[in-house]
Amino acid sequence: MAQINVVINQESGRIDKVLSDLLKEHSRSQIQQWLKEQNITVNGEVIRSNYKVKAQDEIVISIPEPVELSIQAENIPLDIVYEDDDLLVVNKPQGMVVHPSAGHMTGTLVNALLYHIKDLSSINGVIRPGIVHRIDKDTSGLLMVAKNDRAHGILADQLKNKTSLRKYVALVHGEIAHDKGEINAPIGRSKNDRKMQAVIEGGKEAVTHFEVLERFAGYTLVQLQLETGRTHQIRVHMKYIGYPVAGDPLYGPRKTLKGQGQFLHAEVLGFKHPTTGQMMIFDAPLPDIFEKTLDQLRNKG
Repeated sequence: MAQINVVINQESGRIDKVLSDLLKEHSRSQIQQWLKEQNITVNGEVIRSNYKVKAQDEIVISIPEPVELSIQAENIPLDIVYEDDDLLVVNKPQGMVVHPSAGHMTGTLVNALLYHIKDLSSINGVIRPGIVHRIDKDTSGLLMVAKNDRAHGILADQLKNKTSLRKYVALVHGEIAHDKGEINAPIGRSKNDRKMQAVIEGGKEAVTHFEVLERFAGYTLVQLQLETGRTHQIRVHMKYIGYPVAGDPLYGPRKTLKGQGQFLHAEVLGFKHPTTGQMMIFDAPLPDIFEKTLDQLRNKG
């Protein structure tokens, strides 16, 4: 296990912020993870993540050895939109789970990544190597994947600081009258069903912007931009304002359009490259079943 020793001189503030400023090669997200795992001590004592450093504090960071991955690599085709030494951008198909979990230990994006990609970041452990963010099983579209811990931390910080770009396209029930709107409503686990999320008092901040792209009889095609990334955020927010995503088996009505789950697609993904700092923006076309459904709605009109 590698070790980093730091002595505080005149620095002040939260330990994660101070260490990320001093240790440029390690992101704030990575340092927060080490704090959570109690791999950082101050003057020989384990401290809370909000600890404020003082002059002459002696900080020791114990960096754990990478865990050898034990998830099975599978030769599953991947639609890789972009790849370099730090990261790749993948267009995930509808129906694919992002990472293994109970009941889904094979056939996931991670299983495919382990087969096709030699190196993946270890920040999220054995089950989620390289995974910086997720989209639901039946949501299609773009995901960023990190190849090393440094890139992972920088990309995760962009998500946390709301500097990345994520735009989705959704087909929703109902005809939205307004051309644009913002949904600012806190989201947390539903008190009625533990499998679901809901807008609840005391939930985590959640902000979604939407813009109408096209209207049909009984449906609306919208583009949505996320400020935050809560679980099922778009699906919960659109249900909350009375326009649930078509095909959504969890938050939508029983009578809906036939498809392969919700008509929701992560169309645009943008971020600053962790090494060059260049802003990179990618887009992915709608899945065939989504396009065919739109054509059917247009022909009905």
